[in-house]
Amino acid sequence: MSLKEDILRLKQQTDTLIMAHTYQPPEIIELADITGDSFALAKKARNIQQKNIILCGVRFMAESIKILAPEKTVILPAPDATCPMAEQIDPMRVKDYKEKNPNAIVVAYINTTAALKAECDVCVTSSSALTIIDKLDAPEILFIPDKNLGGFVKKKLPDKNIVLWDGYCPIHNALTEEDVLQAKKAHPNALLAMHPECPADCVKHADLIGSTAEIIRFAKESDRPVIIGTERGVADTLIPACPGKTFYYLAKEKLICPDMKKITPELVRDVLLGKAGETLELPEELRLRAKKSIDAMLRLGE
Repeated sequence: MSLKEDILRLKQQTDTLIMAHTYQPPEIIELADITGDSFALAKKARNIQQKNIILCGVRFMAESIKILAPEKTVILPAPDATCPMAEQIDPMRVKDYKEKNPNAIVVAYINTTAALKAECDVCVTSSSALTIIDKLDAPEILFIPDKNLGGFVKKKLPDKNIVLWDGYCPIHNALTEEDVLQAKKAHPNALLAMHPECPADCVKHADLIGSTAEIIRFAKESDRPVIIGTERGVADTLIPACPGKTFYYLAKEKLICPDMKKITPELVRDVLLGKAGETLELPEELRLRAKKSIDAMLRLGE
């Protein structure tokens, strides 16, 4: 029996569903029942029938699923798989800000810990940030943690008083304008699709600035080659999935999230056998406080 067949058998035996973020390696995407960006995974978790969920991604994603589906057993195969950006802002710093600015609204990118979400008013995703923030009425809006996504929103919504802090995705933020110009020079007929977590001097050259899901949709629908300007897992999956299309990597060796590459098929099998992984637990008081910001996101994002 192959490893894949073994995993499929164990999934059925243990009533387990596998969810995988789009930055995961192709061999993990192939095993998953549900794939998507962090928002899509959290949203779909509310309607899952299986009692167990293996989340192939990083910790904040597993937390988000547990927040929305507390009755499920949510397992993170690699307990040390984290998101540096999600942990850059101390929740106490936000609490102090709120005490000093009681009329402000605090907006948290979904790429944040449960403890940080609990101190915020509403979460947003890269695809819903513009829609949600445009609906907010407040003298001041604090956007955390990503200064690049926040800066993109601030430019698009100049009438909003948006305050940015110093957080960022270290992978996307390492991209330079020179990286972008080199890629465009190498592939002059290609369109460029980029994630708003990239710096402003990079995304200004893009034909599309959007979430992971929006980049994938744009790439699949395009009748021209597309340079994929986000974590390389997206291109790794798109290339074999769309043999009739041409996709190029942007800074292939730079846009790699090591935390997203920690999960292997062998590790997934070991989780199914009860030999690996961490079962996520959140104190109920924390879960409920964090859930308010996610509920607001789901309500305002429609």
